[in-house]
Amino acid sequence: MTSPSSTPASQGSDRRRWFALAIVMTAAFMDLVDVTIVNVAIPTIQEDAGATFSQIQWITAGYALALGAGLITGGRLGDIYGRKKIFLVGIAGFTVASALCGFAANPEMLVASRILQGAMAALMVPQVLSIVHATFPAHERGKVFGLFGMIVGLGAVSGPLLGALLTEWNILGLEWRPIFLINLPVGIAGLLLGRKYIEESKAPRALKLDLVGVVLVTAGLLMLLYPLTRGRELDWPVWGYVMMAGGVVVFGALVAYEKRKARRDGSPLIELSLFKVRSFAGGIAVETVFGISLGIFFLVWTLYMQIGLGWSALRAGTTGIPFSIAVSAAAGLSVQNLVPRYGRKVLQAGALAMAAGVLIYIWEADRYGASIASWQMALPLVVMGVGMGLIVAPLTDAVLSEVPREHAGSASGLINTVTQMGNALGLGLVSVVFFGVIDEDAAPQRVPAEFANAFESALWWVVGVLVTIFLLMFTLPKRPAQHIEGADASGPDASAPDAAVASQEAAEPRESALT
Repeated sequence: MTSPSSTPASQGSDRRRWFALAIVMTAAFMDLVDVTIVNVAIPTIQEDAGATFSQIQWITAGYALALGAGLITGGRLGDIYGRKKIFLVGIAGFTVASALCGFAANPEMLVASRILQGAMAALMVPQVLSIVHATFPAHERGKVFGLFGMIVGLGAVSGPLLGALLTEWNILGLEWRPIFLINLPVGIAGLLLGRKYIEESKAPRALKLDLVGVVLVTAGLLMLLYPLTRGRELDWPVWGYVMMAGGVVVFGALVAYEKRKARRDGSPLIELSLFKVRSFAGGIAVETVFGISLGIFFLVWTLYMQIGLGWSALRAGTTGIPFSIAVSAAAGLSVQNLVPRYGRKVLQAGALAMAAGVLIYIWEADRYGASIASWQMALPLVVMGVGMGLIVAPLTDAVLSEVPREHAGSASGLINTVTQMGNALGLGLVSVVFFGVIDEDAAPQRVPAEFANAFESALWWVVGVLVTIFLLMFTLPKRPAQHIEGADASGPDASAPDAAVASQEAAEPRESALT
């Protein structure tokens, strides 16, 4: 029997979808780079633009805040109006916002442009997983998410290194500005190629935008995250605690409203029925806490190296190369070889490996103090990178494994939202676990010791969060399912007719590396 995949038409379609994958992965890469590229340039921005510590925090947290607050809405807009259309709007807006960041006249304009950039990323980013989920059958998604994990690692190494090089080179005397302007050619290329190669997809039934849900989810996230970000600067006012408590109340009202909305017209902003799926609910919890750990670590790590130890942006950027290589290598190995055999244990081993790497880092920071060298950081960074690689790619596949295709946008928006919400929470907690430990009135000669002490304090928090992640992973499925084409050739599926295979591939819920 001739497989349908061998026909010329389908071969052309196959080429188009891999081109489409490259385009959306490039957009995801651009988003990842834009987070990490800023971290390494923070001291230069602070010196050149005269930004305060609070503004520096907002340059990073403002992006995460806008992104986190808009991702659910962005994912649902893709379901309703078309994922390709919203993706193209997002990447165009992201490119314009990058130009505004690059030409910002003062710190206030830079903060505002970063918030706009995050809002545009909220339209672009959830479409990435939605397009993958709608374009690739279940038996190929493990491979695709393995590539996604490698992109995460590549973004992690490219961001700091590219940021360091662009800052050190001081192109045309622009100082830190090229770290944003580099997005312009990439964004324009993504826009033009996306129009040509990405196939349009949307929810199979007509949905309406839940405006009340949009208002409630945005208000709840801002009420929770804003006081965390500004709290230390304002000496933790009472209204901040009241606002955070009010955010919890708003989330309660959101859940009640979404239940009523689902019964009334079937078009809620958040598909609460997704949380009845154990793999989705457990994965969402892990994604949230994982985001907190990353939010804390990457910002305090950069501040520790560049301000505390006085390293150049280039030295700080190159120090992270072993970490990112380890993430990329472990991500590909995890999805393709380890998870199909060992299932959930791989992700839990990743959490423990990350915790072990952080503990080694704490020991080294305490032992060597301000005289610590880049090569001495390689061991803990490699151990941490391997752990992160074991988690990041299969976790996404696990969360989306049983999500019906019509809710791909909503689910992708939720995944990205909780990750970014966790990241923003982590950035907000930096005020407590890092800056709260530093004596800002310390003499200049005491600065390295103050930053080293604050770095160790923050890393202990990261260890605690990673242990929590390990425990939450018990909610994930134990064993992987056999994919249709990934089954043992000698097994009963090996002789199944093509029509049966196609029927199984089309069934809902979709199969995945973890079920």
